[in-house]
Amino acid sequence: MEWSPFFISIRTALLATLLTFFLGIYAARYVMKTKKLKGIIDGIFTLPMVLPPTVVGFFLLIVFGNYGIFGAILKKLNIDIVFTWYATVISATIVSFPLMYRTALGAFEQVDPELIYAARTLGISERRIFWSIMVPVSRPGIIAGIILSFARALGEFGATIMIAGNIPGRTQTMSTAIYTAVQGGNRELAFKWALIIVGISLVMMVLLNTWSNFYVKSERFSGDGK
Repeated sequence: MEWSPFFISIRTALLATLLTFFLGIYAARYVMKTKKLKGIIDGIFTLPMVLPPTVVGFFLLIVFGNYGIFGAILKKLNIDIVFTWYATVISATIVSFPLMYRTALGAFEQVDPELIYAARTLGISERRIFWSIMVPVSRPGIIAGIILSFARALGEFGATIMIAGNIPGRTQTMSTAIYTAVQGGNRELAFKWALIIVGISLVMMVLLNTWSNFYVKSERFSGDGK
């Protein structure tokens, strides 16, 4: 059993989750602060979550293909994105981004406005308010977003196979390896990869539930202590 799809999937999911973390929380912050076209912007940020992954992959091909918006520029710089490992990261980031964005936005909206107003009266900068108050207070929601984003990036298939292909040892993830195994009639191998993905995803969900229960209990304990 060749393990390269496992390592490619883990590397892709980890980097995609890191990118999604920063993109998601900054996008959530932007939407909270904006007043014009807020509904449209929110819809655009959420769109990859409701679109079929193959449609997302198709649009990524349009953007990063040789004749795409960025593809033409990258081609002049001798930089290839399509059918490379970077394409797997981009596709995983795009499809997992809405999960981080929505959970972060929901968490930020629950922050007590009085905390922010008090910080502003003390002359604290907006950036420091964001990182020192909003992010720590919203920690449970942000951690939930990180875990969900990782699980989503790990299992990404449709957009990945469209823009990154299914090249063994380069862009073949566990999801695309399952597809290849089924197409080749090797259901035993497909079942093994499926079990690995299910196992990792299940562990992520258990960690999420464990963290949520621990946080709720710690909040109750601190509340009782007061």
